[in-house]
Amino acid sequence: MSVEYYRKRLVELRARVATEREAKKRDNEHYANLVKGASSPSSKANYRKAKIEHAASHDRRITDLKREIERVREDLARERERSKRK
Repeated sequence: MSVEYYRKRLVELRARVATEREAKKRDNEHYANLVKGASSPSSKANYRKAKIEHAASHDRRITDLKREIERVREDLARERERSKRK
């Protein structure tokens, strides 16, 4: 792979992290509104539980993307070293 490929990949991954963070904010607001508007205690509890599960899912995706960014950075450094030797 080329250095340019890795640079593009980093930009894409950073954009995906930002998108995922925005999605997490939207979901949190959505579930907060559902909790506020719930009529019974059991439905409030279910909405709270769903909010926590969705937030955790977003956090896992963000963590995975950050791990992928680190891998791409390492690959980019390796590619730069390899291109210097040529």
